Amino acid sequence: MIVELSDRPRISGNHNQNARKEAFHRFIGQPVSIFCSSRTDAGVHALSNVCHVDVERISKRKPGEVLTPHEPGVVKRAVNHFLLKNEGDIMVTDVRCVAPDFHARYKALERTYHYRLLSGPESTSVFETNSAWHISEDLDIQAMKKACSILVGHHDFSSFRAAGCQANSPMRTLDELSVTEVFPFMFFPSSVERSQLESSNGSLVYSRTPDIESSGKGSDLCCTSSVKSELENGEDFGKRSRHRCFVVTARARSFLYHQVRLMVGLLKSVGTGDLTTADVERILDAKTVTAAPRMAPAYGLYLANVKYDLNA
Repeated sequence: MIVELSDRPRISGNHNQNARKEAFHRFIGQPVSIFCSSRTDAGVHALSNVCHVDVERISKRKPGEVLTPHEPGVVKRAVNHFLLKNEGDIMVTDVRCVAPDFHARYKALERTYHYRLLSGPESTSVFETNSAWHISEDLDIQAMKKACSILVGHHDFSSFRAAGCQANSPMRTLDELSVTEVFPFMFFPSSVERSQLESSNGSLVYSRTPDIESSGKGSDLCCTSSVKSELENGEDFGKRSRHRCFVVTARARSFLYHQVRLMVGLLKSVGTGDLTTADVERILDAKTVTAAPRMAPAYGLYLANVKYDLNA
């Protein structure tokens, strides 16, 4: 069977890995081996990771008698029950029965990762702890997009291959590398925004300021006269300014060890102006990881999706 998991890792150790093994062990009544689609570093999140488990349903009353497998829904509810009792930051979101030769890692056709960056001079909210990389400088999204276009395609990614990589070849085909600005995860409307919502039937749409359109930098939200009035009256006391939130998306059949985090580190340097698009080409052509800038931390990375052909 294959199991789709969603987890938020604790930065230290392999708590979630042990939690899922223990949950399956308690449900099935025997030790199991779990094979995951992707090996993620400590601190990396999984919006959707896929594992496969080879199990037989053995009768407890007649040891040795093999019974009809449990329905996928039964497996999902039971394993989540034991995961909850084990206090793991993980849950099962889907279960399917597959052919005996299925392998979660080697049968994967495509993997998609997201990386979250928060840009702004203020420190981030405690609710964003270990969920995004905070960059105090402004990020030029247009320059970052140009850098993405250079890296997309079939290349020797040796400059984005960390020591310890076990891949036989540094050649990879990067199907997508993009950067998108989105609303911050913890978004709550202010009094002015709530008034706008009431007057627009619940639809709140912000217009960009001219300096964002031209350069990719600047304030995310227009400062309306109502907001200015709040500021002048001191009603902004205790309020935090919002960070700009950027999501880098990388999609490919497979990645080298730390490839996504190294590419995000490069895009961040381009966004802050420390590197140019010409530097991106130079670093790619250097074919050595020593040419790459600082690697992005693990906690901003999310495994978003793993694609299979389950009918093959």
